[in-house]
Order: sequence, then C-alpha cells, then structure tokens
Amino acid sequence: MTALAPAPDSGAPIRVLVGDDQELVRTGYVTIFGAQPDLEVVGEAGDGRATVEAARRLRPDVVVMDIRMPLLDGIEATRLLAGPGVAEPVRVLVVTTFNLDEYVYEALRAGASGFLLKDAPPRDLVDGIRTVAAGESLLAPAVTRRLVGRFADRIRRPRAPATEALSALAPRETEVLRLIAEGLSNAEIADRMVISRETVKTYVSRILTKLGLRDRVQAVVLAHRVGLVAPCD
Repeated sequence: MTALAPAPDSGAPIRVLVGDDQELVRTGYVTIFGAQPDLEVVGEAGDGRATVEAARRLRPDVVVMDIRMPLLDGIEATRLLAGPGVAEPVRVLVVTTFNLDEYVYEALRAGASGFLLKDAPPRDLVDGIRTVAAGESLLAPAVTRRLVGRFADRIRRPRAPATEALSALAPRETEVLRLIAEGLSNAEIADRMVISRETVKTYVSRILTKLGLRDRVQAVVLAHRVGLVAPCD
C-alpha cells in the first residue's frame, strides 16, 4: 500500500482545495478557510473531474470533497486521488449529509481520510482539515454510529484471532478503542485521556496490529460487534 505524503510542516499553512458543485458552498468554504491563519485555499472546482485535475496539479495538503458532483462523483474522484495503487495519494476529507450514509461508506473504501456532516459548524470543519492534514483519520461521531449501524455487515468480519485478541489489549488500549468507536479524533482522545497525541497514535497503531484490522473504520465496527460500546440506534 502506498503511504500518504508526509503531513505538512507545522510552520507552513495547510494548503486546501475545495471541490463542490454548489458555488455558494464553495464561496462559504473559501471565506471560512481563508480567515484561518494556518489554512490557505489554493483552488476550488465545481465538478469531480476538475477537482481531480486541480488536485494533481496543485498538490494540496487536503481536498475537501463533496460527494454528489457532475461529470465525476466524489467517490470516484476520491478513489482516483487516494485509492489503492495511487502513486502519490492526497488526503481527502469528504463532506456529506445524513441521507448519504452509503456514499460515505463507499468514499471511505475509496481512500478518504475522513468525513463530516455538510452542516457541521465552521469550527468543526476547520478542525477536521487540521486533523486530516496531520495524518489522522476523522470520523464524525453521529455519522460513525449511523454508518456502523447500517453497513457493518458489509465490512469484512475480523478473523477469530482478532476478536480473541481484544482481551489481550492493555486497559489503556481498550479505552482508546472505545473512544475511537465513539468517533473521537486522536486530538480529542488525547484531551479526554490527558495524554499526548503521539501517545494516542502509538495506541491506535498497536490496537490495529493486535486486532488484525486495516483501519479505524474496522476498529469501530469490531468495537460495536463485541459490545465495547452501546449498540447503534
């Protein structure tokens, strides 16, 4: 699997590309992002094909990607930018609404680094960009629970040893897994547990390795299946 490019230098602004077919939405994003001292909007595009072309040309740190776009939808655009076999993957943050859960699931499979609700407060969207740019995955809590509830059966069931390995997790690793399943980012987990983000990253890596899981999405599914968190509605 080709690794994502390194996270941007903390001293340089995070370069953002906006892909959305609604001009009003794009204008809003550009205004919000442009007001942040650590973000720089390097381009915008009104359809999926143009978004892919712009991302390949501009090499942004994060692409904020809508799902429903003309010419090429956000799922396929994400796959072309961050999917398996892409030589120089780009980090993609997908935005969605509640009635597009299945598309979110497909976008994650296509290589998206995370997703948020399209009506999320500006602060959450800005923080989401920072989280993804830092190399972390982002799962909005409300959408995560809904996604797991509806599509957990589509994700490959973990091998038996993976389920058994859950009992072998250290107490702190188990707590991190529970918080991942609740949809918290690494930064939020660090704040909740009063530990550093680097420590959280280490825990996440150990959890995925011990349980034989590919990513945080599978970790969320497993946590729900074994009853580590309350069932989804």
